[in-house]
Amino acid sequence: MSTVPPPENPGESSFSDEQLEAFMREAAEGGGAGAPKEPSARARVVARRLREQDEAAVREQGRRRRWGRKRKPEPEAWTPPGWRTGPAWQEMNGRAGRRRTVRSVVWVVLAVALAVVAVKPSLVLDRIPGRASGSPEAAVSASPLPAETALPTAAPGEVTQAGLPTREHPFLGSPALQWADGAGAIELPDAKAVPGLSKDQVALALRRTKEFLVAANLDPAVLRGEQPEKALGLFDPKQQSLLSEVRRSLREPTRENEPVEFFSRFNPDEVVLVGDVVKVRGHMTFEPGRRGEVRVHADYTFVYPLARAHGDGDVVTRTIIRRYLTVTMADPARLRATEGKLWMEAWDASYGNDECGVDDGYFHPSFPDAGPTGAPPTGEAADPYDRSRDLLTDGAGDGAEEESCGVVSRV
Repeated sequence: MSTVPPPENPGESSFSDEQLEAFMREAAEGGGAGAPKEPSARARVVARRLREQDEAAVREQGRRRRWGRKRKPEPEAWTPPGWRTGPAWQEMNGRAGRRRTVRSVVWVVLAVALAVVAVKPSLVLDRIPGRASGSPEAAVSASPLPAETALPTAAPGEVTQAGLPTREHPFLGSPALQWADGAGAIELPDAKAVPGLSKDQVALALRRTKEFLVAANLDPAVLRGEQPEKALGLFDPKQQSLLSEVRRSLREPTRENEPVEFFSRFNPDEVVLVGDVVKVRGHMTFEPGRRGEVRVHADYTFVYPLARAHGDGDVVTRTIIRRYLTVTMADPARLRATEGKLWMEAWDASYGNDECGVDDGYFHPSFPDAGPTGAPPTGEAADPYDRSRDLLTDGAGDGAEEESCGVVSRV
């Protein structure tokens, strides 16, 4: 039977901070009295209370995610039928891009000991050998994950140290904490010759693809809304229709023609990047195309930590952008192409934590201390960190013209 009298408010713990501190200090020193006990009914009250807090936190932090739109390209004279299978500027076969949400994840506390740690984690974490005081990310294994070589079979699990991001720890509470940083995360596969192209020519196609991904998604100038001239310079100039459309989207963005389909851009009057690290995870592969052509596939997710440009600069949020890209590089002596340039064959994207219904050429993240200001979300649920889905085949539409916009479980 418990010797601790029930509290006046059954939703609150009956242990004072001093009792908790004394118990954890004695336990850490290897002696002391036994752990304070609560009746099983009290444990259920605490568990229910923590579940309600987690559900409220997930609802508060849930943010929208939208899918890039698709379009059927203008045919080129030399292009065989069905050469482009991916997405881009307009809808393909009448299918609209779709935005999603995900179910919230609820931690279930089954013992009062877990409740104690959840209520006052510093009592345990501060006593872990080698853990720096005031460094919440130190409690999480920051060892980088091995390089990704193919799509995983499931979404990443919940992180062991949850919490809101801060300027000091912008990836706290995110699976991206263990992802590699920036351009170094984009590792090239070993090149080998394909019919009509040498090993060196294939290696050049792989390097150019990485250069485009870096210039479009990691260049600090592009991230703060400047023109992506280096990335544009990698487009094959013979792909005139697409290049003209992309340049027009930068000048006059519309819902049907937005530069964020290719480039990660944020309005510098609204937000700034926190630190100089963007977390990246994905992989690149290649295969032979027609004789004298190599086709490169890239699938990467970029995680951007952001703070407001004005006002409260201490509140941090994240926007998660996944991009799929297929490009080709060909021998100009055999096919219509420009040496060393990329022909954009297919592309798609999904955006996590970007306001609904705002199509001005920038991403507009929501912050955990304020609700979304765009159109209300209406779409299904999704996890923006889930890389197990195939962007080109997942969620094929039913012919609907209207895009949807949902919420995500975590940012």
